[in-house]
Amino acid sequence: MDYEFTHQPSYTHLIVTLEPGESVIAEPGAMVGHSANVSMDTGTSRDGLLSSAKSLLGGESAFANEFTAEDEPGTVTFAPPSPGDIMPHELRDETLYSTDGAFLAATEGIDIDSEIGGLKSMLGEASVTPLALKGTGTAFIDAYGGLEKLELPAGESYVLDNEHLIAWDDEVDYSVRRVGNLKSTLLSGEGLVFEFTGPGTAWYQTRDMDALVSVLAPRLPSDN
Repeated sequence: MDYEFTHQPSYTHLIVTLEPGESVIAEPGAMVGHSANVSMDTGTSRDGLLSSAKSLLGGESAFANEFTAEDEPGTVTFAPPSPGDIMPHELRDETLYSTDGAFLAATEGIDIDSEIGGLKSMLGEASVTPLALKGTGTAFIDAYGGLEKLELPAGESYVLDNEHLIAWDDEVDYSVRRVGNLKSTLLSGEGLVFEFTGPGTAWYQTRDMDALVSVLAPRLPSDN
């Protein structure tokens, strides 16, 4: 399988070229188009791909679209729902964690699971459900806005807002906490943060969708 990106970095397309019999899986709604010889199948599981009934996209959808080239090579084009960039991440019997909504697509050999022990229950009230992308293959993660890589040496820490965080590897240590008490959280506009400690890597997006919504909401027509 080969892939390329077009229209980077603001409106990135992912174009995947599949050899006969090869497949790629993607979140619902990610497909832009595909070759006539590529078939699409929608299901809730594929060879253990989904480890729980609501795993894909952190519970946003229990379905996945699988695209397979039939008797000759074919292409599939994907695009994320918001303007921004896409990153590939190669896994070799490893795990990459991504926040819900940041997963775009993955090649064969990647299992997706949202059951991440205590972290899931800890973040449940904040509606944050990280995905664990496990195995060997390529995972594609999308960002709203630009995409930044944060590489931390051993012992160095950095705090990221949960609305900007999109992914982190399985080497970096992390903890999750709220900023201040309820009053300060409401007044500051900040809420949940991740603190990462190296060695390891995290990735974040340069824009916050919730912040955009808060700016647009007062300007939208109202029935009142």
